[in-house]
Amino acid sequence: MDIQTDGEGFLLNRDDWNPDVAREIATRDGRELTDEIMGYIEAARKMYDENGTVPALRNFTKAMGVDKKQLFQVFETGPMKIICKWGGLPKPTGCV
Repeated sequence: MDIQTDGEGFLLNRDDWNPDVAREIATRDGRELTDEIMGYIEAARKMYDENGTVPALRNFTKAMGVDKKQLFQVFETGPMKIICKWGGLPKPTGCV
């Protein structure tokens, strides 16, 4: 699959995103895209569409009703960075 990304693997054009693209980016990162992860991605994309910004981790966990530790267990590292990368969103700044 030909996907245009920057040097860190983030999509250059957000409109190119779809679930197949998310799976491909996850695969390139050596990970599997589960239904749970896809749910987080879809929620973050919705929040981005509503607010125009990537949600901060604190706001995201509150909105999702999950504990930050749970997200770190699922993603193994900065959850918002991975959610944004696989979700075709801009790279987050600050606490990810």
